[in-house]
Amino acid sequence: MKPLVNVPALLAIATLALGLGMHSAAADSGEDVFNDNCAVCHSPEAGTNKLGPSLFGVVGRKSGSIADYTYAPAMKGAGLTWDRATLDKYLTDPQGVVPGTKMLFPGLKSADDRKAVIDYLASLH
Repeated sequence: MKPLVNVPALLAIATLALGLGMHSAAADSGEDVFNDNCAVCHSPEAGTNKLGPSLFGVVGRKSGSIADYTYAPAMKGAGLTWDRATLDKYLTDPQGVVPGTKMLFPGLKSADDRKAVIDYLASLH
């Protein structure tokens, strides 16, 4: 019997609701921003999916394209390429860019934080 509650998803939502990962981290490195906001659901390691897919090599990758991860139909059909501009828009408002995505993150509101984390993601290859 499957559990009624997805514990990792519940923990991620609770973390976001409490604002534990939502500070402006302009002075932080992209890895710090990633660890504070993304690492609860995503791994920077190749082939390591968590609640969300691995973000290793995400810059330049097509949305919904990791074979061993189960994406929401909305992400599979989004037809995006994760370049810097698309990542910036998505990280600002994930649900606004891909309505129906499984990503329940409210977005990184700081442009400095988004740039830092995108620079970090671009280094993962």
